[in-house]
Amino acid sequence: MRYVAAYLLASLGGNGNPKAGDLKKILESVGIEADDTRLTKVITELTGKNVEEVIATGYGKLASMPAGGGGGAVAVASSVAVGSGGAAAPAAEKEEEKKEESEASDDDMGFGLFD
Repeated sequence: MRYVAAYLLASLGGNGNPKAGDLKKILESVGIEADDTRLTKVITELTGKNVEEVIATGYGKLASMPAGGGGGAVAVASSVAVGSGGAAAPAAEKEEEKKEESEASDDDMGFGLFD
């Protein structure tokens, strides 16, 4: 990722066709030792391409990628509750009770006023 970022920085800085030396200079300015193999890979993949178009294509791909959030767990929990005849509801109540207890004990962070 750092090599792509260096390539983008060079491109945005006005260098339409950055070379390995340009990217090494950028990376070394922030204390990163450049790997020639990775530099070559990034340069060969991006040479001759419009950076703005590559970014726009990437945004399109990111939009179709699942982001991971908690939506899947909610669907699984609700399907378990429906499939088990509601047996999952008591488990949810126990979790809520545990949360309430832990919040109360965290108020003083383990220290009493007169300890």
